[in-house]
Formats: sequence, C-alpha cells, structure tokens
Amino acid sequence: MTDVSAIWEALGKVMDPELERSIVDLGMVHDLTFEGGMVSFTLALTTMACPLRGQIQEDARQQLLGLEGVRDVVINTREMTPAEKEAVFGGQQEDEGSAVAYNHVKHVLAVLSGKGGVGKSSVAALLAVALRRKGYTVGLLDADVTGPSIPKMLLREQVHPLASPLGIQPVESANGIKIMSINLLLADPNQAVIWRGPLISGAIKQFWGDVVWGDLDYLIVDLPPGTSDASLTVMQAIPLDGILLVTTPQSLAGMVVRKASSMASQLGIPLLGLIENMGYVRCPDCGKEIEVFGPSYAAELASAMRVPLLGRLPINPEIATLGDGGRLEEYPAAEFEPLVERLLTIIPEKAARPANVVR
Repeated sequence: MTDVSAIWEALGKVMDPELERSIVDLGMVHDLTFEGGMVSFTLALTTMACPLRGQIQEDARQQLLGLEGVRDVVINTREMTPAEKEAVFGGQQEDEGSAVAYNHVKHVLAVLSGKGGVGKSSVAALLAVALRRKGYTVGLLDADVTGPSIPKMLLREQVHPLASPLGIQPVESANGIKIMSINLLLADPNQAVIWRGPLISGAIKQFWGDVVWGDLDYLIVDLPPGTSDASLTVMQAIPLDGILLVTTPQSLAGMVVRKASSMASQLGIPLLGLIENMGYVRCPDCGKEIEVFGPSYAAELASAMRVPLLGRLPINPEIATLGDGGRLEEYPAAEFEPLVERLLTIIPEKAARPANVVR
C-alpha cells in the first residue's frame, strides 16, 4: 500500500527541466500530506512566472496518480523565499553569473588559431558534431563576438534564446548541440557588433556564467583569431581543460599559430594538439590528394611546439554548402573520426562515457 515515503520517492523522479535536477533535491516540495487517497503539497518555484510550472505540475501529478491508492492530487504553488533561493543557487556571488550553480560542464575545450581564414569555426563546429554523434552532451560557445559564424552553420533559421529566472537558455541544433552566440541575440544577424574590448570581454563572461548550459560532457569554445582581449578573457575567466590549435599549410599561418601557442603556454593552458585544415583536396576522379597550398609542414610545426598532430583535414566544398544552409550536422565528417579518437585519449580520464548515440 502506498505511504508517504513512496510518495516522496515518486516525486523524486520529477525533474525541473531547466535545472535538470529533482524537485525533491531542489527543496521545492513542502507541506506534503496524504489522506483518504488524496495527495496535497506545495510546489515552491524560483519565480511564479516560471514558464515550465505547468509541465512540472503535470509530471508530478502523473507520477503520483500511478501509485496504488492515490485518487487525486492537489498542488499549490508559491514563490521560494530568499533563503530557499539562496540554498538552491548555492549562494554564488553575483559576478559569477546567474547560472553558475546549475551548470556542470565536465570538459571545456577552446579552438584557437593565430589568424583568420583558416577555418577555425568550421573545425570547432565539426568537432562538436563529431562528439555529439558519439553520444556526448555538447555545447558550443561562440566567443568570436565581432565575427560570429556558428549559428549560420548549425541553425537553418534565426532563433532567439529564451530568458528564464536562472539565466539565458541556449539554442539547440537539430541534433541537440547547445549553442550560444552574439548573433542569436541580435534582431538582424547582419548587424555589426562595434564594441571595444571591455564590452566584448563582458559578453564572453556572460556566455559562460549567465547561460544555462546544464550538464555537458564537452563545451567547445570557438575563439576569435589572434591574441586579443577576447581570447585573453576566455583563457582567464573560463576553466579550460585545453586548447586545440588550427593552422593551414601556408608558412604565414604556421608563424602566427606559434604566437597563439605562446600565449596559451604563458597562461598555463594545456595545448592538446594541432589540426591542419585545408591541407589537401581529393580529386573526385582518381582519388589523388592534391596539396593546393603546397606541401604540409604540420608535422614539423607540431614537433616544434611539442604538441601532437591530431590530423589533417581536406578542402571539401560540401562543408561550405551545408554550412551556408545551417545543415553542417549533415556532413559525414569521416575524416574527423580518427582525429576525435586521438583527442579523447589526450583529454583527462574524467571524460564521461556516452549515454546515447545520435545517428
């Protein structure tokens, strides 16, 4: 026969969709009674304007009505007291961001190049796609505030993030990659962001602390090119597990990526490896690899910087075609498989194992 302990257990299965934690663990259930087949309790919400309150109430109702002997459920609602909110939020400082207490990001990887035009954003996006296909929960933070391109590659239409009492909700791609970019916040994606360094740095800090990333296995940060304020902010304000360097066969790109490598080393950020992009094009007729930009020096460059060469990626028009239509997740990315496998052996063993695989 159902008793109060069984009711608490059932309510423990009801999740707050924003916090991804049980309403019992969050201390949202109060004044619980069970008499004559009727369960009554008060649901304390972070705000009475919570857009998901109806979903939470319905989930709780269905869980309880599934118990033997429960005929009806009455759910009263109220807003949490300041003390209750402090307990839920963990008492974090204001400057840490509104969502810090709710986010559990296991690994943060930044993708960096010394100069623009090397396909760094494409590499960051495809890395996120490849990790998602392996079943990991993945987020993609576009830290290139003045030249954002991530939403264009992964979203078919302009979508704006929703605000919630906890913070900004990231937009999700078709396969569930959580995305945040300044372009998602603009009324017109073609609008120029003409900001000085402090404003750019502030936006990046907000993308880390005020965005509800939730539970992620990997957060990929697409850094702007060079060693400017934005890159420095990411390296100092976000707990990076490591940096991936992107270069191309031209000697100029190699020279500048050394500067980026030097910056990371001076700040004590681990360098996980080097990726050479646009290393060759494969002839569609004979399959021969043609080095359009000359011979590769990626191995020598990686050796000089004392980092592993994770892989060489080809020039493929399909990437541009799919990226222009917001459909980059459809790219097979077979060449990314060995690269990601090497990367996963370099990242510390705390990496989560996949829970589900996206096909």
